[in-house]
Amino acid sequence: MTGNKENIVDVRGLHKYFGTNHILQGIDFQARKGNLISIIGRSGCGKTTFLRCLNCLEIMDRGSIKIAGISLSREADSLEDIIKVSRRVSKIRTNISMPFHGYEKVTSIDEDFQVKALELRYRVGMVFQGFNLFPHMNILANVSKPQMIIKNTPKDEAEHIAVTMLEKVGLEKFAFRMPHQVSGGQKQRVAIARALAMNPQVLLYDEPTSSLDPELVDEVTNVMQQLNKEGMSQIVVTHSMYFARNASDYVVYMHEGKIIEQGRPEKMFENPQDQRTRDYLNVLHT
Repeated sequence: MTGNKENIVDVRGLHKYFGTNHILQGIDFQARKGNLISIIGRSGCGKTTFLRCLNCLEIMDRGSIKIAGISLSREADSLEDIIKVSRRVSKIRTNISMPFHGYEKVTSIDEDFQVKALELRYRVGMVFQGFNLFPHMNILANVSKPQMIIKNTPKDEAEHIAVTMLEKVGLEKFAFRMPHQVSGGQKQRVAIARALAMNPQVLLYDEPTSSLDPELVDEVTNVMQQLNKEGMSQIVVTHSMYFARNASDYVVYMHEGKIIEQGRPEKMFENPQDQRTRDYLNVLHT
């Protein structure tokens, strides 16, 4: 991707297997600081897996990632070793709170990798499709509590930051409501506020608007566009071509575990160069 801004994400030769299924097949990807990048492609092409590798919710099997100043790399001895480990890891899987639980028992992930990966996750926020709010906590606690647990932020300071972030997404008046008392669009804005409260350098979104009613999509999109104007680096997996075309600085098309084509939205939607990109976009318009 061209431009004068520095790369805040630089991925080289990224591979990921689930058992014998080669999900990501040598991904090379760069993102400029301050850009909003949409990743599009058919279901099952590897978009979400790639996003999760960027935040170490999935551990790459081979390749290198440099994101927000943290560099990680892995090399496997052979394809057989990768598949063997992947089969065993698939029974363990990672989760948000314990990203390496079980991995150290079956892989060659060393302590240095784990330390760097955890540091990376302090700098990279994640917004999920399903909101993942704590149903028994009010909105203020949903945004402040993670700071207290993960960063040991004092309660008063965490709540001050939470209110500031809720103001940013237009929800300061809802601080004492419970999650079930707000709409889906408001829940997603709370999730964005929660991620912002951790002071990330990069925000990752996995289908942030796909579970919302159409009339609620704009309120989430507007927040993301405002963050883009403020210089937040954002990478968004989306099936919304309207969002990709109208809100993105760049669009990336993935197909069968590979990045096929990328460029400015006007280039990607009006004059795609690869036949696979044209086929995908044509299907969406038929």
